Order: sequence, then structure tokens, then C-alpha cells
Amino acid sequence: MPVDTVIAGGTVVTADDMFEASIAIDGEEIVAVGSRDTLPDAKEEVDATGMYVMPGLMDAQTHVHDRSSIDTHETAGMAAAAGGITTYMDFSWMYVDHQPHKSPQSLMEGIRAKQEKAEGKAVVDYALHGGITDDQEGVLDELEEAHEAGVTSFKMFTGGTFPVGYGLINLVMERLGELGGVGVFHTEEADVCDRLLERLKAEGKGDPKYFAESRPDYAEAMAADTVLRSAQAHDAKYFGIHTTSRAAAEVIESYRDDGSLVRGETCTHYLIYDKSEFDRRGNLVKIAPPLREADDVEAMYEHLDDGTLDLISTDHCSYPRENKEGVDNFWESTSGANQLQTSVPVFFDEAVNNRGYSPSFVVETMSTAIADTYGMPNKGTLDPGTDADIVVFDPEETYEVDPAENFSKADFSIYEGREITGRVKKTFVRGEQVYEDGEILVDAGYGDFVAREVPNWSNKSEE
Repeated sequence: MPVDTVIAGGTVVTADDMFEASIAIDGEEIVAVGSRDTLPDAKEEVDATGMYVMPGLMDAQTHVHDRSSIDTHETAGMAAAAGGITTYMDFSWMYVDHQPHKSPQSLMEGIRAKQEKAEGKAVVDYALHGGITDDQEGVLDELEEAHEAGVTSFKMFTGGTFPVGYGLINLVMERLGELGGVGVFHTEEADVCDRLLERLKAEGKGDPKYFAESRPDYAEAMAADTVLRSAQAHDAKYFGIHTTSRAAAEVIESYRDDGSLVRGETCTHYLIYDKSEFDRRGNLVKIAPPLREADDVEAMYEHLDDGTLDLISTDHCSYPRENKEGVDNFWESTSGANQLQTSVPVFFDEAVNNRGYSPSFVVETMSTAIADTYGMPNKGTLDPGTDADIVVFDPEETYEVDPAENFSKADFSIYEGREITGRVKKTFVRGEQVYEDGEILVDAGYGDFVAREVPNWSNKSEE
């Protein structure tokens, strides 16, 4: 019997190897990897000669259809497909649409509301972090139900618009220590940042260059240390989201021990730009936490190399340019940038072409480690029996990033005009080709919700 598809003639890239091979797909699964003559006949054969064939890339941190994004799951999913992202992780929130002026809802109501927004819209697969953004009675009791619903990680802020107190964080980490889920933290010391911001505004300092001064690296490190102490006390899994600085990474490193209960990430923009980019792009690169010093960029690579940081995400947010630049004062500009479509090729170019990393490093940090960290065993791999999420990538094509090509509703890119080498050519999600050369090939609604397991982090200590 022929299989549905064989992707033939390419260079297979996994997290730890590169080799010439073909991949057989039947239904939604990979059924075999090997030389073409060892694989069955196929109803369709895809010629990948000269291409890299990689597991579907993933994004562990995106904002879709809420206060931080004008993208729906349809437009975000289209951008993801074009960028080689076959699964992204969005956030549910306890305030409706993540709006502070709206009434809070329960944790599970927030999860169901986000799933309803994705129903019939998702183009690629998606999962959810549960956002704990309100200290309300009953939230601790909902954690077990959320686990049963396939949401096994929970984001909390120590600063910004939705900070929760260290007392609630401590109780959540105590419960997660029992359930096995992951506490995901945006760490900035709220009082420190709030007072610095107040002083800068009073002094009339409203230029982009002052953003980093309002949210300094030591505030990021202070909050990380406090939360990590709580996680350690309760044997709970801690994940440091969008790490930006050497100071914060060193705090994470100091708690890792064998690595089994502490993990962290950085984002593409912190690996590409330092705060001097404000001089070139102004409000467009206002992202929270902020871009930092050139040394902090190098620190992100160093700590990815030594295992302190495990993976790379985008923190995708989608706004029109007007919301970024059409303001009287920098402080009124929205924070965040769209990157679902650009992150993989931009990072591939920087890491592989400019810094000499192996393509396997890209797969490890942008796919395999994400699946492992967040309990998705059928993702992030090309092993037979797993989901046929596959990207065919041309490592030689050179072009400039052009926001006119955006599938996202955002009408700008922080990488606009950047010349890069490496482009996503074809994207498969569970065996179905969803993207090819600028065209989306499936209808909205093809993407599925990924119900996640409680992740097993002990394998990190065995490496």
C-alpha cells in the first residue's frame, strides 16, 4: 500500500544530527525515515533536493486575539505557517481579552474563552498557557482541572499591568509542586520599575533610549531570584520567560543544579538587537522587557550554549504601526512586535550564517526543547509515530525582510530591510501541507488545540 507522501532528497536536520534521508508520511504521522529506496511508494512525492527538512518549528510564547494582538488565530496561524511554525503557545487570561478595565473571570473561564476564539480559526496547531493574573478565591482549586484540560503551565507577572503578589505565587508554586505543572514567570521587580518610570516621566525623559532605564536588568534579576526561592522550596518547576540580561541569566544558572526543575528561554529579538536599535527604529522596538546592552546579547548565546537557557520564543504581539509611532510620548506607545513569520529565518541567518552554529542548534532551541519543556511528545521530532509536522527550508535563498509580505495584521516588522539567507518553502502540519512559497493551502480551522501532558524534566539532568 502506498503512503500519502514522501519528502525525498533533502538533508534531514534534527536536534542532534544532519543526514541525507527521505521521510514517509501516512495520515497525520511520520511512518518512516530512511533512504528513498527503503521507503514505500507514495501518492505524492515532494522533491526536497538541496533543502533542509526539519521538524516543525514551535513558538512557546505568543499573544493572539487579545489586548496585546490584533491578530486572530487565523492571521497568526497564517504567519506561523509561512514562518515554519507548526505549533504555537498562546495565553489564556483571567481578565476578559487581557484588558485591565474589564471584570476578571476564573482561570478555567479564561482557558475556555481562548479556545472559543481559536475554534474554526486556527491554521496550525496551538496550545495554551494559563495566565494567573488575578488573586481570586478558588484559583488554586482550578489548577488540577486545568491540568486535566491539557493546560499544564501557568504564567504569572511580578510587574507590569497584571502583577500578582509573591504570596499568591508561593501558594501556586506549592500546588504546582504537587501537580507537576510549570510556573512561567515574567520577572521584573514591580516597585523598582514603577518608581524609576515615575521619576523618568517627571524629568520629561520620554525618548525611546530611556525605556531600558525604566526596567533595568537588576529588577529582572531581583524578581527571578525571589520566585526561584519559592519554586525551590516547593520542588516546583520554574520557567523563566523572555530572559533579557546577563544578570537574570546568572540568577537562573545559580539555581539550576542538575537542571531538572529550572529552565528558561530568551527571545529572537534579544539575540539580534541591543538597545542601540532604538536609535534606528525608535518606538517599533519597544518590547517589554527592553532591549539591553550588547554584552547582554552575547550573554544570551553563552547561556544557551551552557544550558542555562533552553529555548527561543518570539513573544509575538501584533499592532498597527500607528499604535507604535502615532503617539505624542514614547511611554504611550504599545510594547511588543510581530515575529511569528520572521523569527525562524532571522535567527537561522544570525546563528548559522553569521555565528557558525549548526542548523541542529536552531531545531533544538526552536522545536525539540519546546516540545520537551512543555509536555508535547508528538511534536518537535521526526521520529516515526509522531505528528508529521515538517518544514522544508532553503538554506541558500537570500532576500530582505519586507512587511508587505506579512500574513499578520501588523503592518511593520522590526527586521524590515534586514538581508537574510534562509527561507521557509513548505510547511506541513500533521501530514497536511499548509504553506508553500507565499500561499496558505488550508482553510482556517485546520489547526487543533494541543492538550499537553505534565512534562518530565528529569531527562535534562541525564544529558
